[in-house]
Parts: sequence; structure tokens; C-alpha cells
Amino acid sequence: MTDIEIARNTKLQPIDKIAKDLGIEDEDIELYGKYKAKISNAVYEKRKEQKNGKLILVTAISPTPLGEGKTTISIAVADGLRKIGKKSILALREPSLGPVFGIKGGATGGGRVQIAPMEDINLHFTGDIHAITAANNLLASLIDNHIYAGNELEFEKVIWKRCVDLNDRQLRQVQTGLSGENKIVPRMDSFDITVASEIMAIVCLSKDLKDLREKLGNILIGYNTKGEPIYAKQLKAQGAMTVLLKDAIKPNLVQTLEHTPAIIHGGPFANIAHGCNSIIATKTALKLADYVITEAGFGADLGAEKFLDIKCRKAGLKPDSVVIVATIKAIKYHGGIEKEKILEPNIAGIERGIDNLYRHIDNLKNKFGLNVIVALNRYNQDSEEEIEYLREKLQEKGVELSLVEGWAKGGEGAIDIAEKLVKLTEEPSNFQMMYDEKDSIQEKILKVATKIYGAKDVEYSEEAIANIQKIENLGYGNLPVCIAKTQYSFSDDPQNLECKEDYNIHVRDVELKLGAGFVVVLAGKIMTMPGLPKVPAAESIDIDDDGNVVGIF
Repeated sequence: MTDIEIARNTKLQPIDKIAKDLGIEDEDIELYGKYKAKISNAVYEKRKEQKNGKLILVTAISPTPLGEGKTTISIAVADGLRKIGKKSILALREPSLGPVFGIKGGATGGGRVQIAPMEDINLHFTGDIHAITAANNLLASLIDNHIYAGNELEFEKVIWKRCVDLNDRQLRQVQTGLSGENKIVPRMDSFDITVASEIMAIVCLSKDLKDLREKLGNILIGYNTKGEPIYAKQLKAQGAMTVLLKDAIKPNLVQTLEHTPAIIHGGPFANIAHGCNSIIATKTALKLADYVITEAGFGADLGAEKFLDIKCRKAGLKPDSVVIVATIKAIKYHGGIEKEKILEPNIAGIERGIDNLYRHIDNLKNKFGLNVIVALNRYNQDSEEEIEYLREKLQEKGVELSLVEGWAKGGEGAIDIAEKLVKLTEEPSNFQMMYDEKDSIQEKILKVATKIYGAKDVEYSEEAIANIQKIENLGYGNLPVCIAKTQYSFSDDPQNLECKEDYNIHVRDVELKLGAGFVVVLAGKIMTMPGLPKVPAAESIDIDDDGNVVGIF
């Protein structure tokens, strides 16, 4: 059966029962049909003096184009913990329509380990991402209307972009204002995908509605004729934007196919944004269960680094253990084995590509000081010889390997890792971040580039240097950095899979995201508006004669 058929043939529990089992009162949930609900922010406030549960971060080695199954493993771990009698909960990101209709075709797990209702979660869900799109584009329209109506703030340069939650490379560069009407000023512009919007980051990093409003007002939207910054609050835009986001800031409650509670909220990409679900969702989850499983996007060099250096810094959190998801095929892929041959048994390919996994382990264990376990997401093609070879190599590094078969067996296939994580989360750790807030922007970038990416140095364009100086002159050099780069390599070159030779990170631009509270660093040729593949998943997604969605996997 396909993933969607498995999900459709599984009987879910009413979401109010899932909430009740967590101790959430009826007055603190808003039902979106039978199987989805919004959780009131009062849930956290009522429990904020309670002791937190254990926080388990799921990350991965550098992925192949189809990903290595972080969400699948996250769900399996949560279900596995329930199987051994532990109270667990998931805190994950919402899928973007871009990948759903692009290359992935869905992002709610797979096989016997899924969050449900999977069609709803993968599509419009509770409308959070649509609300973020609307708030983003409301601000854009207010800016252009202000300029049209006389430009009292004397805009000379507008830096705020419109967004849409789809992959559309045609929107990477556009010309707007071509109607020819009097006073409309044409300009070159571009779109971001919604999950890269600063407003997505703001929703995920806000602690409550009041904090959200303040952050929205602090968004830097442009510069005036004197070169001075202009903020959204000068347009009095934050109130209306907050109104559009008043429900979007509330976390969403759903369940796995085995009825484990799952809080799904926020969806920034990790290659072009900070890659973590919302602080509100994670903090709420920590008050509702003994073990919280959360994930950070793409490989550990991106999602985990940003989770630790941005989210943990702002939220005052630290993980009690980290799961690094690996697949045999990805290890061979990063050993230079051709895509067509990575599913064939090949010990030599693992030997060549295992350095990628070693680097991620070293970063998390020895540089961030965290407790680490490797979860091998098993594929049918993986041979026992390959698995045992990998296990032996990791034992030499003092790291345990757990074979996870959640896709085929559900929570039963994750009992081993669940038992190991219970022990691992009790072990002491020495968590430290990669840089200090007092470091200059360039010092922060250099530390991440050299310590985490393994680069020799960092090279900057003239524009990047000028923008760094401008940001530091404005007094915002103390903000964390969010480096946007390819997910396929430790370097900024997606073709450099093995990273055997010395390489530098190339910074082409730097942008201040004051509302979100970080500085975005654009490295290599990374785009904040992705494109579709030659054969997009959208071609396989349809609706049958009974009105059922088909083709999402």
C-alpha cells in the first residue's frame, strides 16, 4: 500500500481525546474538524512552573535529493517510546506546498510511521502558512501604497519582498509597477517562498501574541534618501499583520497512526531559513510529556546548527540527546557513488562516504558537546554486511548505532532506539554554542564555516562586506547568523559531495532580519525561491472519483 492508503485505512482517535490524554482542557483547544485542533497559548502558561520533559533533537547526515527520513525517524522514535511505556510527544514543522508539489511529494513520514490526517497536513492544514503569506504581502502592499500616496517616509530603497508558498523560479526576478498609472514607480523585485519569509521566522521565534506584534513592527523594510532604515512600525503595519496571524501563532495538535500526540507548527526551510518548528510548540510540548522529539531540517550542518545557535539561544533550551539519521544510500552518495548504483551493496562505497557521517557526529558530540546516537533508517536493499560494517565503524568512534525499521513495523521497529535514548538522555552533557553574541558578524560566520562546515576560510563579495558594515553601524552586529547554503554538501557547492580538498565558503550577500532577530548570510548560489524539478510531484497528485486525494507520498 502507498503511504496515503496506509494512512486512510488507519482509524484515528478524535483529536479532543488526544488532547484530554495530554491533560488539555476542552476550553484550551479549538477544533478544526475531527482530527485537527489549535492549542491555546494558555496551555503553556498554566504549566510554565512544571518541570520540562527531555528534549530529543533529530537531525541527519547531508541528504540525498529525496531526503533521509528525519520525519519518519522522529515519528518512529515517538511511537517507540510509547511502546516501552514512556509518555512522548512530537514537535515538528508544517510541510510547505513547495516540496509537496515539487520533489518530495509530502512530508508527514512514511509507511507505518506517519502523522495524520496526512493529506490535510501536507496541503492547507489549518491555514497557518496561508496566513503568513497574507501578512507578508499585506506589508508589501502597504509599502507600495505609501510610496504611491506621496512617500512621506522618503523610501529610496525597498528591501521587503513578496512571497508565495510554491516553487516558482520565474519569480526569482520580476519587474513590478508596470501599469503605467501616474505616481506608480516601476522597480526590479523578487519573491521568496513563504517558508523563507521573515514572518515565518518571526512566528516560530515569538513567545506570545504581544511579542509577535513587537517583532512584526521591527521588520526592516527599506532605507530612505538619507540611508536611514525604515521599519514596518513606521507604516503602522504591525497591528493588521498581527490580526492575520492571531490564529497562526497557536500550535496545531494532530496524532501519529499509533495515536501518539504531535504538535505541528511553523515550517521554515533549513537551507534558506532557520529550519525549526516554533518555540511556542516546543515549550508547550515540554510541559505535556516526559519526552519531546523534535527535528531540524536537512543535515546537521544546517538545521541542527541553527537549532542550537539560534533557537536554543533565544528560547533558553538545550537538547538532552541528538539522533543523527543516516541511510546506507546517503553514505554511499557522499562517497561519490553514482545515483543509479547507490542501492547496490557496496562496502567500499560506505568506506568512501562515511566521512560525511563522521563529521556530523564530531560536530554535535565534540564541538557542541551533546549526547549522540545514530539511527540507521533501513531500506530493503541494505545488506546485513553493510549494516554490520557501519555498526563496527561507529563503535570505533564510541557512538551507538540503532537500526530503525519504523517504516515497515511502526513503533515496534523503533523499540531499540527508544530504550537507548531513555538511557542517553540521562547522561551528562557539556552543551556549548559555536559563537558568542558579542562576536562580530564576520567572526560568527568564520566560526560556523570553519568549525562546522570544515572550510578553510570565508570569502566575501563587496556587497556583502558593505551590508555587514551597515548592519554593525546600525548596532545589530550582536545578532546570531543564519547561513543559507546548499544542503547537499558541507561546502557551498552542491556538486562537492566528498569535500576532500580545501574549500572556502563564498558569501555573496548579507541581510538584516531584525524582526526575526538574526542576520541571513547568503552563501554560494543558494536561492530563496526554489524551482520545480523536470518531473514535479504535482504531476502525480490528483483526486479520484470518490473525492479522495491520491499521489501524495
